[in-house]
Amino acid sequence: MPKITFIGAGSTVFARNLMGDILSLPELADCTLSLHDIDAERLRTSEIVAHKVAQALDVHPTIEATTDRRAALGGSDYAIGMFQVGGYEPGTVVDFEVPKKYGLRQTIADTLGIGGIMRALRTIPVILEMCRDMEELCPDVTLLNYVNPMAMLCWAISRTSKIKTIGLCHSVFHTARELARDIDVPVEEINYLCAGINHMAFYLKFERDGRDLYPLIRQVVDEGRVPDWNRVRYEVFNRLGYFVTESSEHFSEYVPWFIKRDRPDLIERFNIPLDEYIRRCELQIETWGLMKDKLEKDITPSDEAVRQVLEEADVAPAVVEGVLRRMKTIDEVEPSGEYGSMIIHSLEAGTPRVIYGNLPNQGLIDNLPRNCIVEVPCLVDRNGIQPTRVGPLPPHLAALMQTNVNVQALTVEAALTGKREHIYHAAMLDPHTAAELDLDQIWNLVDDLIEAHADWLPEYR
Repeated sequence: MPKITFIGAGSTVFARNLMGDILSLPELADCTLSLHDIDAERLRTSEIVAHKVAQALDVHPTIEATTDRRAALGGSDYAIGMFQVGGYEPGTVVDFEVPKKYGLRQTIADTLGIGGIMRALRTIPVILEMCRDMEELCPDVTLLNYVNPMAMLCWAISRTSKIKTIGLCHSVFHTARELARDIDVPVEEINYLCAGINHMAFYLKFERDGRDLYPLIRQVVDEGRVPDWNRVRYEVFNRLGYFVTESSEHFSEYVPWFIKRDRPDLIERFNIPLDEYIRRCELQIETWGLMKDKLEKDITPSDEAVRQVLEEADVAPAVVEGVLRRMKTIDEVEPSGEYGSMIIHSLEAGTPRVIYGNLPNQGLIDNLPRNCIVEVPCLVDRNGIQPTRVGPLPPHLAALMQTNVNVQALTVEAALTGKREHIYHAAMLDPHTAAELDLDQIWNLVDDLIEAHADWLPEYR
């Protein structure tokens, strides 16, 4: 049975979902789950949850938990990356608050933009250190990376390590489900081909029984049925003719068109939730105690207790109802749809599957740079992870992606060479940052962020 190591297992809810997926597959039910986190308390919660998941499924895996990363990795067949360097505070808070001083606002700040750049610079040294451990302790391991910024991390790994790595994201299948609801077609009846870069891949085909479904998506616009939370992506669809995978709040900060400090009308028109990731993190912090009791002790908080906590956190009524629903079902073991367990099962059992993964562009997409990280369909079976050659993308889509690839390339270059100048260059070429700030502001902002993150960064020269 394979040994599967969770790096960042203190992300308890996500870890629980993946463990449920893995242990639900008979060929993997007797595997070894090795849980690692630097936070001993959260690790303990995840260990308790792992045993509860196994009990609920009536399976008997070996479950280990340790704060020693090397011990966790030793002899691993698979490693799942799911950690955040710097955490909410100071990491995320600094990434939002320092740019605000310059009038630069963000929504998620984990993939591109100045927040994505800084998160990459904090994370790349750590993930490369992990890869060096793997080269020594488990050289044949397959690293399934869920950590953002996905493309930058996978690019850095591909340039410096021989560890087999694939970047995983749920945006492709989540967006397909959302579009299926919008056009009232069962998602299991839809065939699609998607390709691009992580968080900026587009559905090149979206069909049912060979019939193009894009006219039905256009009908959503024509009939005024665009969901309020998805106005950005539908606007981009109107302009480009293809639908993009990542959410509207994410996408709004990958381009220069939507978030502008002197255009509050755009923020309102496209319903852009500024500081959205900050709110999500604060909500998780506020509800963690209740969630922990539910996961560890089977204590289900009353609706009134949940409402009180969330009212004090000043969240919208819809969010309150969403948390209540989640709290009621958090202990149910249901398929998450994540690709991680499917990949492991296909590699181990030989069951062929097609998943979407992020891998170096080695002849996969013709009009994106060689070796940048692209997101394409991949066949997975006993022969390994086999990415599909897509060929050329529509030229305007490739051109848009190139604006993001430029930032990725320079950020990775900065992280691998230690040259401070490339951090400035990455920020200068970032679409959203460049649309809001002049060159002096960009350089000063970079200096301020490097200083604020000094404890989490190597020294740049």
